[in-house]
Amino acid sequence: MSTELQPPIAKIKPKSLEKHGDVRIDNYYWLNDRENPEVIDYLNKENEYYKKSTAHTKQFQTILFEEMKARIKEDDQSVPYFYNGYWYITRFEIGKGYPIYSRKKESLEAKEEILFDCNEMAKDHAYFKLTGLSVSDDNKWVTFGVDTVSRRQFTIQIKNLETNEILPYKVENTTGDATWASDNKTFFYSRKDEQTLRPDRIYKHIMGTNPDDDEVVYFEKDETFDVSVYKSKSRKYIIINSDSTMTSEYRYLLASKSNGKFKVFQKRTRGLEYSISHFEDHFYIVTNKDKATNFKLMKTPETSTSKENWVDLIPHREQVLLEAIDIFKDYLVVSERFNGLNQLKIMPWKGKEYYLPFDSETYMAYTTANIDFDTEILRYSYQSLATPSSVIDFNMRTKEKTVLKEQEVLGGTYEKSNYTEKRIWATAKDGIKVPISMIYKNGVEQNGKNPTLLYAYGSYGVTMDCHFSSVRLSLLDRGFIYAIAHIRGGEDLGRQWYENGKLLKKKNTFTDFIACSEFLIEEKYTSSEHLFAEGGSAGGLLMGAIMNMAPNLYKGVIAQVPFVDVVTTMLDDSIPLTTGEYDEWGNPNQKKYYNYMKSYSPYDNVIAQDYPNIYVSTGLHDSQVQYWEPAKWVAKLRILKTNNNQLYLDTNMDAGHGGASGRFEALKEIAKEYSFLLDLEGIKS
Repeated sequence: MSTELQPPIAKIKPKSLEKHGDVRIDNYYWLNDRENPEVIDYLNKENEYYKKSTAHTKQFQTILFEEMKARIKEDDQSVPYFYNGYWYITRFEIGKGYPIYSRKKESLEAKEEILFDCNEMAKDHAYFKLTGLSVSDDNKWVTFGVDTVSRRQFTIQIKNLETNEILPYKVENTTGDATWASDNKTFFYSRKDEQTLRPDRIYKHIMGTNPDDDEVVYFEKDETFDVSVYKSKSRKYIIINSDSTMTSEYRYLLASKSNGKFKVFQKRTRGLEYSISHFEDHFYIVTNKDKATNFKLMKTPETSTSKENWVDLIPHREQVLLEAIDIFKDYLVVSERFNGLNQLKIMPWKGKEYYLPFDSETYMAYTTANIDFDTEILRYSYQSLATPSSVIDFNMRTKEKTVLKEQEVLGGTYEKSNYTEKRIWATAKDGIKVPISMIYKNGVEQNGKNPTLLYAYGSYGVTMDCHFSSVRLSLLDRGFIYAIAHIRGGEDLGRQWYENGKLLKKKNTFTDFIACSEFLIEEKYTSSEHLFAEGGSAGGLLMGAIMNMAPNLYKGVIAQVPFVDVVTTMLDDSIPLTTGEYDEWGNPNQKKYYNYMKSYSPYDNVIAQDYPNIYVSTGLHDSQVQYWEPAKWVAKLRILKTNNNQLYLDTNMDAGHGGASGRFEALKEIAKEYSFLLDLEGIKS
């Protein structure tokens, strides 16, 4: 790297922020204005600094990109699924970055009908995403949502599948999803608040009318709740879901009575969570009622849905998290988690229950598109850190398995047996055992010299399951160990695992990750000269926290779209997501939460010390974590860090939270991250 090259230094413009008598001085608050040319100029200068500083890796980035792309089957397609008289397929063509959605009537031999070719639709846009395809019961109409900015504000349109005409009017600022009533002319959808982007209203649209005149059928006034609308698998009911971190409420309406009024299923009670499925004349309820921390299954007649009518079907179990159910005419399938691992339990309505056997400790298995009630076939997906993803049809009566598709790793060199996958357990600060899943190429020795990438998320009860990645092979084949820390804040070991990593216990998330890092070093898988950490969004908060707390443990850190300015963001209820997240982080308008947040917020706790090498990525249009959080954080780190380690801010000026659109564009972003790691390890090819 050229000694001449100097990083941009953001101007210091002190702003005093006061709460609860406490004053914080924010020198970079001014970066919170994407319309300000000075802000754009600063972001461009940071981009320029990153590009020039890493120019020597540009060719390697291209090699990595081509290598990763070459493993992916370009002319690929999904396993078709059958719904309401049609087979639906998503496929890709060689040289094209976006999917093509199609269907075939009755038989897979029938003529293909193209619903949407996203390659054509994306032509004039730097970013493009299509979502929420919903076909009317008469198979004539399809609604779809389009976002060309990457702020997750979708415009719904309607296409006539008989004439291929897209109707001229548009419904703006929605989630992109719509649900048809049985009359084939009415659909329901949710709109977002223009400022906070919270989905807060459910509308009803009748074909042929002006969307500006659409009726609001439900408004969610509580700012901590989001709303959505969908149709039950039985297709009998339209269901509105109001959801917050800790509380749920559902409303339902016969799909055949689109002009009727929605009825409340069970009115919200703080702390009562439930979800509903309909079958025959009952609703089935997955709920935490009666202090069922890990959830249980109950049922109630469809004529009397309030909680006093609910009866237990599967009781609460201390060690088993009940995650979801799939209902069939003759079977109930229960998705569970025990000791951090997925389990699929088959329960015939009449007969003996059993579990599908899985023999790995680093796998994930989950049910997929099971749209048909009257079948004995369960469709599920299976993969592990070393096993490519497969889609399997399982006959629940005969127990026969049919692998419909296994992800192809092109190039002909991948052999699962060439890699070791295992699960080990670190001991956290308070004595709790934390699992780490890992994979590496055979022959790696525990000599403390292996480059290791440790990944984690640790928030919102999101579980980090062990998925296969052909992209990751570019690290493994160059000697890296890849590991996932299943830290508290996720739901990996049950609901309590999540409860013990949020609100006033949030720091367990950070100390768990540090304990996992120390364990990998103690066990000589790696050393602090070769250990790297990675996390995105709330996992980026984790990266910021561990760097402040234990900077000497890591050679380098990758923070993707990091949520690092916790206090300021959580005090600003005009920002998307804020109010809905009080149950996750706490409400800083209350002093105890303010003080606790401030004690770990990465931006507020940057100090004069040595920091690892850092690569930070963000998107100018990010609606989840605003670009100014990482921008301010990097600006502050530039001034305070006491060593000459690398520090890069890479802003995608066209994208948002999910990064670039297009199937292969995302690989270019991964190639940047991998080249950052490999360059620090002195691996040049």
